[in-house]
Amino acid sequence: MTDTLTGTVETTGLETLGHWIDGGPVGGTGGRTGEVTDPATGRVSRRVALASEDDVEAAVSAARAAFPGWRDTSLARRTQVLFRFRELLNERKPELAEIITAEHGKVLSDALGEVSRGQEIVELACGINHLVKGMHTENASTGVDVHSLRQPLGVVGIISPFNFPAMVPMWFFPIAIAAGNTVVLKPSEKVPTAAVWIAALWREAGLPDGVFNVLQGDKVAVDGLLTSPDVAAISFVGSTPIARYVYETGTSHGKRVQALGGAKNHMLVLPDADLDQAADSAVNAGFGSAGERCMAVSALVVVDTVADDLVARVAERARSLRTGDGRRGCDMGPLVTRAAQDRVTGYIDAGVAAGAELVVDGREVEPDADGDGFFVGPTLFDRVGTDMSIYTDEIFGPVLSVVRVRGFDEGLDLINANPYGNGVSVFTNDGGAARRFENEVQVGMVGINVPVPVPVGYYSFGGWKSSLFGDTHAHGVEGVHFYTRGKVVTTRWADPAHGGVDLGFPQNV
Repeated sequence: MTDTLTGTVETTGLETLGHWIDGGPVGGTGGRTGEVTDPATGRVSRRVALASEDDVEAAVSAARAAFPGWRDTSLARRTQVLFRFRELLNERKPELAEIITAEHGKVLSDALGEVSRGQEIVELACGINHLVKGMHTENASTGVDVHSLRQPLGVVGIISPFNFPAMVPMWFFPIAIAAGNTVVLKPSEKVPTAAVWIAALWREAGLPDGVFNVLQGDKVAVDGLLTSPDVAAISFVGSTPIARYVYETGTSHGKRVQALGGAKNHMLVLPDADLDQAADSAVNAGFGSAGERCMAVSALVVVDTVADDLVARVAERARSLRTGDGRRGCDMGPLVTRAAQDRVTGYIDAGVAAGAELVVDGREVEPDADGDGFFVGPTLFDRVGTDMSIYTDEIFGPVLSVVRVRGFDEGLDLINANPYGNGVSVFTNDGGAARRFENEVQVGMVGINVPVPVPVGYYSFGGWKSSLFGDTHAHGVEGVHFYTRGKVVTTRWADPAHGGVDLGFPQNV
């Protein structure tokens, strides 16, 4: 029996979630499936189809066939669909938040916040008429006019991570669709349901069949999108090694690629900072969503004259957090899988072995949850060395490492020496220090007394160095330019006095 909203098929007591292709749910053709687990209980909740090469071709073919019609649909009609989608999303986002919590584990309030931040990009895309308009110059040369256009690319692929099942795809697909492209979204197989729910919402909003497709799967699906001659562009968010692979493979097959990679986000605390504000912010940014955010603060860089005081305040707050099932009003939920839990506890073991001071031990957490969920509590290390793996590696869990420095210059140099350049923040009441920091720090997104400097939707999101492959950030004006390409048209209408044959290079006169 098939659920027409989500596309799930009941088999042997467990539903198998399929793809969404050409306006409706379809099953996979290869027979491969993966498990979808509730991280708070450890129980398998359903299975998900893993795409075969034939499934990839079906999704891309549907998007390719839908492109001419959607490209030629008026901007007025496109924005009507966008506005309707926005209204439906706003009405039902608590339902989407529940799906996210059930598969990712983040607490419901955090899941709802994720949807709301993604909605910002939908709202930006509702103004696509203004964002894709060109320019016109009359009489650039005698009797000659010039105008420019921004036109859609065609079929675009979006490969999104597990940690934001709704927000990260929404960084991309609203702008891509509004600009006249068609989309194949490959969500993480760990959290597959939100994407199909969104696809059904698009259908209800009036989006034509084939414009938005969902391809479930693993590396087969990823490689299929990267190598397909019918896919014009790829947007990706994930770890740095995979981002590099996506960029190199996609560009070698002639695609436009934006691949957002990993991070090691620092928060520099200067002696004049409000330490209560800094402690609250470090806890919020370090332990929110169990640290499974690409913008999470994982390195707390503190000037040593205030380090003891700040560490004590952070530890007090960390110990007060309630960890458990995200549907029970807890502060922090589980990690997404058992493998993630094992990886994070392994880093904690490594930090202890390397000689860092373990102030709060998340391995000892007693979660408020049923079953055998994937929990690690808030963990705080002090006196961390920059050669330790808990500092050098992106842990992607609730582990906050305090690195002590002698002053502003040492802290700035330490941050700039890091191979990642995603997000950074400085906490200070000194305007001069803040201004110098924002000017000299080598990172794409900077917060001044803001711990998680994710820009609003009409600014771009993206890092520097090993946090971004490609030269275009997500959403904002850069997102519009990524999903469109420029064309310049030079026009002259028949003129009896055109001057006859002249093999010289045209001059603007």
